[in-house]
Amino acid sequence: MVQRRLTTTMNGHLHTAGLELRQTGTLGGYPRFTLVPLQLPHARAPKNVIFATPAKPDIRFLSAVDNDIEVVNGDALIYDRTVTDDGIRWRNLQSWWQDREHITDPGEAKKSLYARLRASLPDNSPGQRNLFESYHRILGPEVYDMPALLPEVSLHWDPKTVRERGPQALLRFRMDFLLLLPHGQRIVLEVDGSQHYTRDRGRTPDTAKYAAMVAADRDLRLSGYEVYRFGHDELRDETTARTLLEAFLPRLFQHHEVTGRH
Repeated sequence: MVQRRLTTTMNGHLHTAGLELRQTGTLGGYPRFTLVPLQLPHARAPKNVIFATPAKPDIRFLSAVDNDIEVVNGDALIYDRTVTDDGIRWRNLQSWWQDREHITDPGEAKKSLYARLRASLPDNSPGQRNLFESYHRILGPEVYDMPALLPEVSLHWDPKTVRERGPQALLRFRMDFLLLLPHGQRIVLEVDGSQHYTRDRGRTPDTAKYAAMVAADRDLRLSGYEVYRFGHDELRDETTARTLLEAFLPRLFQHHEVTGRH
């Protein structure tokens, strides 16, 4: 297509400035391109996603220039491979896990990774657990080539956000689940229990909590994330949760033009 030939030519010049025109969707049947920064080579492995942590870790930025992040406490997983234009699919995550844990059998790697991710989910949120389990049951073997569902994300390193707002802006970006899709698309799935908008164990409405949640959503959206919220009661029952997600996931992937084969 003419647009693709033009962007290829323009990227030859933009790459020298650390930028690239990248397809991030379609508009009116035509590809939509967005100007995005290229990741620069670093001496240290970039800590691109800090996730699957049952307790909030103490994250400190030693250097925002070379993405040097220190995790002081907390049993967090740190994805330290470059996130390509393909996003992070389960096969990418499983390959990283196999190398990290020195596992030779792919079946054992898949099983142990799933168990480690599931163990990071809070005990007091069956809705989150049902979402996580249903996601994998619905996709079945196809999950290998589909976006990995990253739970309990404490930080997703976003060079654009750091450049525009400073590294401290990322510290508010805690997410129940994160999907990193092709072409730089980022999806956040949140499961809202009563603790998000009440106090005294659900007995008293808390407008300050609700305002903080809404403000966090705005920050995420302004930084290029799509946020989808579920009420905890929607997912509390395992059967109901699966029925809901069987309808939601195909529409989500279709809307964002995600396929298992590429």
